[in-house]
Amino acid sequence: MRRIKYIDLSIALVKRIFHLRFMVAGWTRKSKIIDKIIKKTLFEHDGTYFIPSNQSVKNISSQTIRMDYDISKPDMIVMPSDIIKSVINEADDIVIMNKCLCRNSTECTDYPRDLGCIFLGKTTRKISRRHCREVTREEAMEHIDKCAEAGLIHIMGRNKMDSVWMGVGPNEELLTICNCCPCCCLWRVYPNLSDTIQNDFYKLPGVSVQLDVDDCVGCGKCKEVCFAKCITIENGKAKVDDDICIGCGQCSNNCPTNAIKLIYDKKDVNSVFDKINSLVNIKS
Repeated sequence: MRRIKYIDLSIALVKRIFHLRFMVAGWTRKSKIIDKIIKKTLFEHDGTYFIPSNQSVKNISSQTIRMDYDISKPDMIVMPSDIIKSVINEADDIVIMNKCLCRNSTECTDYPRDLGCIFLGKTTRKISRRHCREVTREEAMEHIDKCAEAGLIHIMGRNKMDSVWMGVGPNEELLTICNCCPCCCLWRVYPNLSDTIQNDFYKLPGVSVQLDVDDCVGCGKCKEVCFAKCITIENGKAKVDDDICIGCGQCSNNCPTNAIKLIYDKKDVNSVFDKINSLVNIKS
């Protein structure tokens, strides 16, 4: 008889309550007490970057940059996924979840459920191998490419919530790379979270959105898939609030007329590595 583990119970519970995620996130805006409890329990000391897929980038400067971090070609033009691969290249312990908990919980039919999160760091040794597999750096990088090709966006950083639902720790030795769809991902709750929690989510430096109103037909597809709810339709045209935009790239990925473009000029890339390194130790 198979022994039931904490993570088995946790996954079963998440599937049953996943539909409540927007409501629970909204509580953090309605009550300061609930906000403090949820932040302490699930988000304490977190720091997470939204990193768009390469496919969502419609314009990139042709100049190359040098980075202080090892990647396969130090002088290459650095696309968003290359930042993630550079972090993966520094890790000794890497696992990939067999299924995406979010898409599996909602029985998603639009995006692959088998493209699960990647976890890096020594804490991965404690994750039940019933639900994940150990992989090489090369296999993890191939997984990132598959996720990008599927139109998923990457969310990378320190995520206490993952330590909690998997029952592992310490979370300062666990780095999460989520691969999120625009329909089922947990992080669609981002706009519902309080400002104190939102402050621990970061837009990738150098990412901006450009809208050509002449090409916009006001179909609203961009508004539908936007993670930050920063897009409105006014007078038959899309309008982007740059102050709220987190650069997820879903608007660029899904615009049928190519009216919205994600611009990426790669400035201050090394600040991302510095921040990640200050939050998580992924080396053995």
